[in-house]
Amino acid sequence: MFSMNLSSSILYLVILIFSVVIHEVAHGYAARRNGDETAALAGRLTLNPISHIDLFGSILLPAILLVMHSPILLGWAKPVPVNPNNFVNQKRGTLHVSLAGVVANFGIAIVFGLVARFGVELGMPESAMGAVYLIVLVNVVLGFFNLIPIPPLDGSKVLFALLPARYAYIEIFLNRYAFIILIAFVFFGASFILEPLVKYSFIFLTGVPF
Repeated sequence: MFSMNLSSSILYLVILIFSVVIHEVAHGYAARRNGDETAALAGRLTLNPISHIDLFGSILLPAILLVMHSPILLGWAKPVPVNPNNFVNQKRGTLHVSLAGVVANFGIAIVFGLVARFGVELGMPESAMGAVYLIVLVNVVLGFFNLIPIPPLDGSKVLFALLPARYAYIEIFLNRYAFIILIAFVFFGASFILEPLVKYSFIFLTGVPF
């Protein structure tokens, strides 16, 4: 589908950075709607990428995966600070905030999927369609990746919010070995688990073969 030459690789990284920034800002606004101003007070409700870039997650990891010709390119930004103790309803607030970033990414993918389907008919130059496809791809990947229940990904926060107290040992275990599990997943499990989801979602949204 994509020939990842130098220019398209740079474009992918730029789209990835802005997509993870939007993901984190969505968390911050969801926290504010639920009564927590921590992200706002920390100056994180901004689309300025400098406030959000994580050296490893936003730059080094995607670059490594590009060099390795990984079919799935992943990344993240610095998590926005959130204090669940400020939520009006802690459980509901945690769920809303945790899912806000994923909803933002899937929302972007849907909007640009429509652009991919109808943009040329509406006068968009075909030369711009490659960027549109990449925006869809990046945001579908981020949406599914963040649903994986490994800390600090959003899926883990949803899992922990819904997990009965008697299964607290699962949360303890995952938090203790989170980084090791996450890196192992990125390099050894992500393609196997995420690639089919990403492939068929991309085709569904854009109507273009993957």
